[in-house]
Amino acid sequence: MSAPRGPGETFLAAIYGHVRARSDDKDAFYSLEAETQPLGDEAIEAARHLGIGLKRLAAPLMRLAKTLRAQLNDKAAELEPYQRARIDAAARGLERRGRIILPAWMSMLESLETGEIHDEFVDWFEITRDDGRDLDVGLERHWVDPTLPLANEVLANAHGALITSATMRDAGDGDEDWQSAEVRTGALHLPEPPKRASFGSPFAYADQARVFIVKDVERRDADALAAAYRELFLASGGGAIGLFTAVRALRAVESRIAAPLADAGLTLYAQHVDRLDTGALVDLFRSEENSCLLGTDALRDGVDVPGRSLRLVVFDKVPWPKPTILHKARRARFGKGYDDLLTRLRLKQAFGRLIRGAQDKGCFVILEAATPSRLLKALPEQAPVLRCGLAEAVREIRGFLGETR
Repeated sequence: MSAPRGPGETFLAAIYGHVRARSDDKDAFYSLEAETQPLGDEAIEAARHLGIGLKRLAAPLMRLAKTLRAQLNDKAAELEPYQRARIDAAARGLERRGRIILPAWMSMLESLETGEIHDEFVDWFEITRDDGRDLDVGLERHWVDPTLPLANEVLANAHGALITSATMRDAGDGDEDWQSAEVRTGALHLPEPPKRASFGSPFAYADQARVFIVKDVERRDADALAAAYRELFLASGGGAIGLFTAVRALRAVESRIAAPLADAGLTLYAQHVDRLDTGALVDLFRSEENSCLLGTDALRDGVDVPGRSLRLVVFDKVPWPKPTILHKARRARFGKGYDDLLTRLRLKQAFGRLIRGAQDKGCFVILEAATPSRLLKALPEQAPVLRCGLAEAVREIRGFLGETR
């Protein structure tokens, strides 16, 4: 590896060493994080030099943008439309860097030097990894409460705003579920209280859905977990999505069930295995009524597959949020119930993928015996919930969905 050149590479090399030195498992499969404080003298000095370099860069960027703007006016009669568009785009790009990106970076670097902590932000270092290989390293900053900029920059300047979602409210009694919705939309930051409206579901969940908590699968055993997915997918005859909280578990299951599913005439697609983006995989899955798909968060949050092409959703475990630095900061801000809130909303979002029309029927399975009952409030109360063994779940799913496999 060549020595770093310039203040940017020197800074990134310093924080790379900082993260690696503070990681419990330096060969971890997933991305690594580290707090920004305390920071060693070498990294602080690197941050200072990078900050000086960025300050020197900001003024020339803005002068160049100003020059380009002047060209648009001075040569208005000579420039073709495509030339004007290119010059304008270049000027806007330079202005964005000079007015937004560079000042943000300088603010973060200054915080590293001074050790100052901003209540509204959380900063951390991260090494992004894939398959155990380091891909990138960076300094990250996020709003602790991301609804603050939404409320200040968008909602406060609008004459009105309509925010709607089938998964906006938490499952609770009285005003508690509305409180969580207002916190998550930024409504609490506005001077006037929002107007609320709730509309019941048009679906008959007692007839259209079944929920199973499977109690006898050893999830830490890759063979046992794969066997559970195989039998559940065969019971539904396909039309199944398997959701995982870890890519490693997804790949382990995929490698074990692809062949037996193919023998049964069921095609298996998988994120992080097939060389297709998520959208293409979903399109293929949607077009084949009896195919199966394995994936992670992107499938849980944004898939629309109506009809029999999706009739079974299987979680490998309860989708608790990962204890990242950002998550810990938000949990400290929003309270001890924050983990439960996020998990219920994830379950609600996943269940919402299953029943998309009045004719749909579907089964929702969690392969974790210790699933707390309080989380199941996220699901429609009319949907029957059965805690049972895998064999019973397979029989019930086959009977409910009308499969004879």
